[in-house]
Amino acid sequence: MLNAPKYDSLVPTRIDAKTGLFVGTEISLGSRGDSYYEYMLKQWLQTKQSEVDLRVEYDAAVRGIKKYLVRTSPRQGLTYVGEMVDVTGEPKFSPKMDHLVCFLAGNLALGATNGTHVRKAHLSARDRDDLVLARELGETCAHMYFDTPSGLAPEIAYFALSNETTNQILSNGDILVPPLDRHSLLRPETVESFYLLWKLTGEKKWREYGWRVFEAIERCAHGEYTSLDDVTVVPPTKRDSVESFFVAETLKYLYLLFDDGDRVPLTHYVFNTEAHPLPIFSL
Repeated sequence: MLNAPKYDSLVPTRIDAKTGLFVGTEISLGSRGDSYYEYMLKQWLQTKQSEVDLRVEYDAAVRGIKKYLVRTSPRQGLTYVGEMVDVTGEPKFSPKMDHLVCFLAGNLALGATNGTHVRKAHLSARDRDDLVLARELGETCAHMYFDTPSGLAPEIAYFALSNETTNQILSNGDILVPPLDRHSLLRPETVESFYLLWKLTGEKKWREYGWRVFEAIERCAHGEYTSLDDVTVVPPTKRDSVESFFVAETLKYLYLLFDDGDRVPLTHYVFNTEAHPLPIFSL
């Protein structure tokens, strides 16, 4: 996989089961693509930073993300990560950002500090730049919640490319949510990043943001806890179903975010993509 052809260290969202090579025409850090970028870093950290090739690949991928996928919205100045389509022909940029992409804010902070608080970390120029992007993406993911009437984020958001307005824009800002993408599955990626940003920077706003998300969940999805049909209306219609990751991940990260202790020190454990803390070990 490390030696497979890539698009400037970015990979399509599918793999040919026979050849082991990446195939497809879409590059996304959302559905089907996110874990590749997450595990390049986390496997390096979990093996006590001994698998150097993984870190090299991760850093190259981050450079590709910044070069091709990072944009800033015109009115609110929100930094977001879009997608590339038709990469086998003439690549085109799409301002589509899944909620899943919000994992990247925490991942970048983790990669910049290697799990050490910023006051103790020895940050290179690249690390500082990654940490700036981490904070900016964290703010954007917060807006995906706070700009909706319900206070909860949609499954998928699009960002305005110009100052034109449509009836799909939230709060006269830059976030657009088409009708089919307005549901919420109470995903964990944003509160995961709030937790990592809080633990690694000590900035209290990430806790405050997490509390606002928790309050919105309690206000709109409480009862037996359920996914929601449309976060742009109040009250949202409940689906009478809940994803297992809401309990396994979303509530776990919220608990850890509000806990004053250090139950899972990030210098000793790495959270996998399902929020299981795995111990760092030597090969």
